Amino acid sequence: MAQDVFCEVNNCKYWDKGNKCGADSIYVVSHKEKQTSISEETDCKTFVSEISLL
Repeated sequence: MAQDVFCEVNNCKYWDKGNKCGADSIYVVSHKEKQTSISEETDCKTFVSEISLL
Protein backbone atom coordinates (compact mmCIF):
# COMPACT_ATOMS: atom_id res chain seq x y z
CA MET A 1 0.00 0.00 0.00
CA ALA A 2 1.19 3.52 -0.73
CA GLN A 3 3.02 5.22 2.13
CA ASP A 4 2.67 8.73 0.72
CA VAL A 5 -0.25 10.06 -1.27
CA PHE A 6 0.54 13.34 -2.99
CA CYS A 7 -2.12 15.98 -3.63
CA GLU A 8 -1.88 19.50 -5.03
CA VAL A 9 -5.48 20.48 -4.17
CA ASN A 10 -4.60 22.87 -1.35
CA ASN A 11 -8.21 23.86 -0.67
CA CYS A 12 -9.05 20.30 0.45
CA LYS A 13 -9.61 19.59 4.15
CA TYR A 14 -7.04 16.75 3.95
CA TRP A 15 -4.28 18.65 2.15
CA ASP A 16 -1.09 18.81 4.22
CA LYS A 17 2.34 20.40 3.94
CA GLY A 18 4.52 19.02 1.18
CA ASN A 19 1.47 18.37 -1.02
CA LYS A 20 0.57 15.25 0.98
CA CYS A 21 -2.91 13.87 1.59
CA GLY A 22 -3.70 13.52 5.29
CA ALA A 23 -6.89 11.46 4.91
CA ASP A 24 -7.06 8.06 6.62
CA SER A 25 -8.25 6.49 3.38
CA ILE A 26 -8.70 7.56 -0.26
CA TYR A 27 -11.74 6.86 -2.44
CA VAL A 28 -11.25 7.25 -6.21
CA VAL A 29 -13.91 6.55 -8.86
CA SER A 30 -14.04 6.66 -12.64
CA HIS A 31 -16.01 9.28 -14.59
CA LYS A 32 -19.48 8.14 -15.55
CA GLU A 33 -18.79 4.61 -14.26
CA LYS A 34 -16.78 3.71 -17.37
CA GLN A 35 -13.48 1.88 -17.53
CA THR A 36 -10.58 4.32 -17.39
CA SER A 37 -7.30 4.38 -19.25
CA ILE A 38 -5.83 7.71 -18.03
CA SER A 39 -5.81 9.50 -14.67
CA GLU A 40 -7.88 12.42 -16.04
CA GLU A 41 -10.83 10.03 -16.24
CA THR A 42 -10.91 9.61 -12.44
CA ASP A 43 -12.30 11.62 -9.51
CA CYS A 44 -11.22 11.75 -5.88
CA LYS A 45 -14.36 11.30 -3.76
CA THR A 46 -12.29 11.90 -0.60
CA PHE A 47 -12.09 15.62 -1.44
CA VAL A 48 -13.79 17.94 1.07
CA SER A 49 -13.58 21.66 0.40
CA GLU A 50 -12.27 23.74 3.29
CA ILE A 51 -14.86 26.36 2.30
CA SER A 52 -17.73 23.95 3.02
CA LEU A 53 -16.40 23.51 6.57
CA LEU A 54 -16.83 27.18 7.50
